[in-house]
Amino acid sequence: MNNPLIIATRGSDLALWQAHHVKSLLEKNGLQAKLNIIKTQGDEIQHLSLDKLEGKGFFTKEIEDALLTKTADIAVHSHKDLPTEMHPDLIIAAVSDREDPSELLIIRKEAVDVKQKFSLKRNAIVGTSSARRKSQLLAFRKDVELKDLRGNVPTRIKKIRDGMYDAILIASAGVERLELDISDFNVEKLDPKEFLPAPAQGVLAIQVRRDAPELFKKLQGIMHNEQVSQTIAIERKVLNIFQGGCHAPVGVYAEYDEEQGLYRVRASKADTWDEIPVSVYLESKKPDGVAEKIVHRINHVKKTSVFITRNLKAESFFEYVLSAKGFKVEGKSLIEMVPVPFNNVPATDWIFFSSKHAVKFFFAQNPVITRQKFGCIGKATADMIRKYGQRADFIGYSTDTKLTGKQFASAVGDGTVLFPQAKGSLRSVQNGFVKTEQVTDLVVYETLYATPGPGRITDSEIVIFTSPSNVESFFRENKLSTEQKVIAMGEATGSALKKSGITRFSMPDSFEDTGLVRAVFTVSGQEQ
Repeated sequence: MNNPLIIATRGSDLALWQAHHVKSLLEKNGLQAKLNIIKTQGDEIQHLSLDKLEGKGFFTKEIEDALLTKTADIAVHSHKDLPTEMHPDLIIAAVSDREDPSELLIIRKEAVDVKQKFSLKRNAIVGTSSARRKSQLLAFRKDVELKDLRGNVPTRIKKIRDGMYDAILIASAGVERLELDISDFNVEKLDPKEFLPAPAQGVLAIQVRRDAPELFKKLQGIMHNEQVSQTIAIERKVLNIFQGGCHAPVGVYAEYDEEQGLYRVRASKADTWDEIPVSVYLESKKPDGVAEKIVHRINHVKKTSVFITRNLKAESFFEYVLSAKGFKVEGKSLIEMVPVPFNNVPATDWIFFSSKHAVKFFFAQNPVITRQKFGCIGKATADMIRKYGQRADFIGYSTDTKLTGKQFASAVGDGTVLFPQAKGSLRSVQNGFVKTEQVTDLVVYETLYATPGPGRITDSEIVIFTSPSNVESFFRENKLSTEQKVIAMGEATGSALKKSGITRFSMPDSFEDTGLVRAVFTVSGQEQ
């Protein structure tokens, strides 16, 4: 090996941080190194949005050329910038730990509206040049105006400070690594399970020549994370099969659940930046073949009819996205909810809500609360809490409410919790507490069977049951055909379906509308 080793890198602040990080790791392990700063096509051309640049690898080609001409020994890349097909004489020697893959929506304070999705005011001007970010943001917020944004991370933040945008979208990893102060903005961290990142976002790729086996082995031992390598291999394989460059409108997020031994993969794809993406979900015990299955599901989405057992509100993400992709969507709740008056709020350390309805009926009575922390199930419930001027300190994302109960009990410790709930609640979360004296139930509403009946539910090819009560209401006087595909929103709803004789059903990966939409896209093309 050469001494010192030459590290090829771009010259942006973030690229230099990444290169110095690798240099530091090498030196801690007895290897000397120095930097070779290289300007790439992507750095040279700043007047075009990323999707308008020709070819692939426009942030990496010149750096790879330095390896091939032996003017560098190591190349440090943001893994998401690398083409999925590389020169045969080059190889990835190491994959770093994964920084937070989330996107940040950085918002000027005067453009904040907490009642809107992502706390962004209507018709805001949002800066991004990523086709993936554009297509996903327009699915959530069709009212926003998109404006291209180029430059390194500090430059982008300066542009929003200068008032050129109301908000910008940027990867969390870059801000975290550079330790940038953005306290003068409202910052929304977008859940990567909801707003899907670029394949391999937040990961560094350390590239060497294939004819350097000794260096390859050294780098593997110094900084390679095999588990991260396996998950992002799924993500990048999806992009590869779609034949997309690193800035195609494709988002993929793969996780490995060690407790259950499962790979959980969410993926979205649009053909153009201004098209609503199709998004699907898949889980598997093994990583092999997962990418191919994901792509097959996206390519075989079938436009059909969907019925959901809840009333659809104006600007519903669920209805908007599915209708935009040619689905016929109907919704009607099969139950009615009425408030149950209560006199006072017991003093507890926490207040936990298992649904948006519990939030609404609790705060509708103007309760006097002190400094309690708030917990809930799902982002939709957390968003409802925010509409009443509070923030959730704990959010349970699993569709298994028993698991959420255990996780919440662990977070609470020896504290006490108030549970505003429906009359006759299953109390799945409360059952996660070993000490019953920690839990206080407060009935704030009652569920009644609705009249008239379920309407056109029996004519829809896909039926989504959103609660056990809706299941019970429907099956009192109705039944489903064997050809209909059923989706159960959560374990409790699935249990109610089994009691009604329905054993074949799918479940969304989350309680949010994004999870429900993915479930519909995923099952639409499946054979019964």
